[in-house]
Amino acid sequence: MNKTIRNIIIVALFTVGGGWLGIWLNTVTGNTQPPMQSLGALVWLTSPALVGIFLRAFGGDGWKDAGFGLNLISSWKWYLAAILVYPLAALLTFGLGALLGIVSADSFDGYLSAAGVMLIGSLMKNIFEEFAWRGYLTPRLEATKIHPLLNHVIVGILWWSWHLPYYYYFLDRNILMSSITTSIPVFLAIGLFAMFPTAILFGELRLVSKSVWPVFVLHNVINALSMPLLINGFIKVNSSMAPIFTPTNEGIITSILFGAVGLLIYQNRMNKS
Repeated sequence: MNKTIRNIIIVALFTVGGGWLGIWLNTVTGNTQPPMQSLGALVWLTSPALVGIFLRAFGGDGWKDAGFGLNLISSWKWYLAAILVYPLAALLTFGLGALLGIVSADSFDGYLSAAGVMLIGSLMKNIFEEFAWRGYLTPRLEATKIHPLLNHVIVGILWWSWHLPYYYYFLDRNILMSSITTSIPVFLAIGLFAMFPTAILFGELRLVSKSVWPVFVLHNVINALSMPLLINGFIKVNSSMAPIFTPTNEGIITSILFGAVGLLIYQNRMNKS
């Protein structure tokens, strides 16, 4: 088997199975810690990225396309895009939802403090996420010469599957239920749909900048700004149409806007190449 394909399969297996392995470890060790502070959570969070780094070092992938460089001068506009794309998409989605009476907000007092706390919590998690998906899978799939959009679809499916143990076990159920407006199965189905356009944006930002760091910035901006909206009650969603108009990254309109921006970056990248 081609070593690139072999190594991608290995990382994919740890992506899909690492969380369930972590849950099994917690069970057999009799874990008494909160799930997100357990050995199993550490295995779930770190294994895809660490396996990818191991395969770069010892499996023949090398470091040429790892994207560790900041590329600040050549990619400054992509860092700017990473900072702005979610706030703009969320404002547009919120505006549409508010006009239709689906989304409302009474006050944003304390929002920046809540976003700051969420940002601190996201930084470590997103290091491991982005060095797995955009640091390893996206460039290594590109090395196989598959179509870029198929690349993003594959990464999106694996990215979504990696979250399943998180939602079903590691994440505190009270936090989960305060941040969604549907049942968990419906939330996961909508999440799968939303993951594809989101993966296009993230993947194209990675490929056009040749760096993981703009995507890391984007991921942290999304987590910090979106998660407090529902968890801390800064917005209220009052309709069965909520999954469509919720101005978070799980909202369908927001994710479609992500995909549209990603496709514009893709078209620009193809024109230049």
